[in-house]
Amino acid sequence: MTAEINRACIMVLDSLGVGALPDAADYGDAGTDTLGHILDRYPLDIPNLRRLGLGNLAGAAGGRLRVDEEHPVTAPDAFPGRAAAGTVTLDAPAFAYGRFAESSAGKDTITGHWEIAGIRTDVPFLTFSEGFPQELMDQFVRETGYGYLGNVSMSGTEIIELLGPEHERTGKPIVYTSADSVFQIAANTDVIPLEELYRICRISRKLLVGPYAVGRVIARPYIIDENGKRVRTSDRHDYALSPPQDTLLDQLKEDGQEVYCIGKIRDIFNGSGVTTAVHTEDNDDGVTRTIEALNKDFHGLIFTNLVDFDSKYGHRRDPEGYANAIEAFDRRLPEILAAMREDDLLILCSDHGNDPVHTGFNHTREHIFGLFAGAGVKPDTNLGTGSSFADIGATVIDCLTDGRLKTAIGTSRRKEILG
Repeated sequence: MTAEINRACIMVLDSLGVGALPDAADYGDAGTDTLGHILDRYPLDIPNLRRLGLGNLAGAAGGRLRVDEEHPVTAPDAFPGRAAAGTVTLDAPAFAYGRFAESSAGKDTITGHWEIAGIRTDVPFLTFSEGFPQELMDQFVRETGYGYLGNVSMSGTEIIELLGPEHERTGKPIVYTSADSVFQIAANTDVIPLEELYRICRISRKLLVGPYAVGRVIARPYIIDENGKRVRTSDRHDYALSPPQDTLLDQLKEDGQEVYCIGKIRDIFNGSGVTTAVHTEDNDDGVTRTIEALNKDFHGLIFTNLVDFDSKYGHRRDPEGYANAIEAFDRRLPEILAAMREDDLLILCSDHGNDPVHTGFNHTREHIFGLFAGAGVKPDTNLGTGSSFADIGATVIDCLTDGRLKTAIGTSRRKEILG
């Protein structure tokens, strides 16, 4: 008999790709491997992620993180439904694991998350790597009442150092983009207060439609710290396009279930299908908020995005920082497992790659991982390579509605993972 699932928790380790997709060269990403290239440079001490099967995925990090008889792993004994008690040594992954290919066109945050939730994006979101057209920027000036600096494709940390002094002198916001479908606006909050920056972004979102329809407008506030360094704050806010059709979130909400979104999930789906939204300061806060949600009593979905992997380390091409962030998450993973109930399902996954040793500063076209854990999940279950990220959402809705509902795309793995 298949185990009953009352609640599912998807946690996205944003940008932790596990190897280039077959078409990666079409995106300039041949040979990329976020996890593998981090491991090339820094020995990862991640016993809990290994225990869940991260190293046993097809091709993941060249097999160097495998768990098997030759490479056993000792990890905290924190199985779902009870607190950690000592340690356990395993010679096979404790739960189910698989990797998934992107069926959508693109390598964007929205594209990845929407596909997880049941939407295939066949036409990539528009990008403006040479800067935005002058007629759009003229509209920006008229509608916002501000001039602008930049209008180039550049790393966010680099552009605030380059143009920050002029912005602080003139009061003009900094506009920039990347190879992703984004219109980003940076401002020192002592020059343009946070709510005013948000207002400028909301106006921009209304302008960026039709021939200018980028996936996200992003507010990028920063401050000058006590050392005189320009530092971006956690008050970032994304203004996304609304999904073109119902997603997993909408379906569960309409079914009367809780859809509890943590981090930038609400922004990615433009609030569609969300019943509760919780802001986070960083990865660690995201884990804490997820544990708080697991300690609440409801039926439905917890959906968390941990953005630091992507924004602080992938885009900044910082493999050491990325490695430290993975290890920090791994240390807290037993707390998440211990907070789970017998009828909970945890899915750890990613949404694209962001290889921190690749050229440039943009996302990379890679497979994502999916680690499925819970008291009812069969041990050492290798799901192979799925043809769509949507298998994750399809599995969740199958579990939470006992097969009554299905996402538009994706293949449920419920029968494979649950005993």
